[in-house]
Amino acid sequence: MGIAVGFISGMFGVGGGFLMTPLLIFVGIPPAVSVVTVTAHMAASSASGAIAYWRKGAIDFGLAGVLLLGGMVGTGLGVWVFTILRRFGQLDLAIGISYVLLLGIIGSLMIGESVQAILRSRRKTAQPPRLAGKPRWFAGLPFRMHFRRSNLDVSVLPVLAIGGGIGFLGAVMGISGGFMLVPALIYLLRVPTGVVLGTSLVLTLATMAAAVLMHALSSLSLDVVLALILMVGGVMGAQFGARAGQAMRGEQLRLLLGLLVLAVGLRFLIDLALPPGEMFTVLQTERVR
Repeated sequence: MGIAVGFISGMFGVGGGFLMTPLLIFVGIPPAVSVVTVTAHMAASSASGAIAYWRKGAIDFGLAGVLLLGGMVGTGLGVWVFTILRRFGQLDLAIGISYVLLLGIIGSLMIGESVQAILRSRRKTAQPPRLAGKPRWFAGLPFRMHFRRSNLDVSVLPVLAIGGGIGFLGAVMGISGGFMLVPALIYLLRVPTGVVLGTSLVLTLATMAAAVLMHALSSLSLDVVLALILMVGGVMGAQFGARAGQAMRGEQLRLLLGLLVLAVGLRFLIDLALPPGEMFTVLQTERVR
């Protein structure tokens, strides 16, 4: 599974957490252990990428700092919600519903956009250029800040909100959030594409490392051996996936990724609809004296 998800990550340029966590759950690993273990895997895999972009000078550390501030708050809130849901025995249901909604919406949007791009290419119609300038939604918000590396002048409130949302989802669902953060920075905040990936990896590294530490202290769900095996397989598969992705067009890659995301969401929906094999969940707890 590590090699397969690593191949997909290298091919499509995504973190792979939204695929690795469901796969671990589907083969019988408890959702709590799956989420925390994949979180550790995401933290390790994003570290090398962040270093590479830092050497190229393709990171906006000011923007990453504001995103990180919101991300830490969101991560702490997500770990707290994770612990509460597990204590009351509702964690499996919450994770399943979250994946159905998130993957269903994102997969449908990606498929729609990719189909339109393929039809435009066949008709030889030029894609409408993306409007430049300041985001209209955030023009009137206070606490404006200038981010020099991105040449961006915007309020810190939407930046904090985006970072908080990514941190919360990463802590609860075990996803890095890069496949949502990158489009949000490009289309909402109008951040130049050249600095988006490196900035996104810095946020991913920090929030996932914080989530691993918080989960390890609060829920004790980290499987270190499993995380190491996934890391080794992921690094191997990513090398072959990157080569395969270079041979395909961008809209074709987005269409395949959208179909894959939607398929995982449908699998979660089927599992939620079918009667469970075990009607009861047994939780082992320890009483501290």
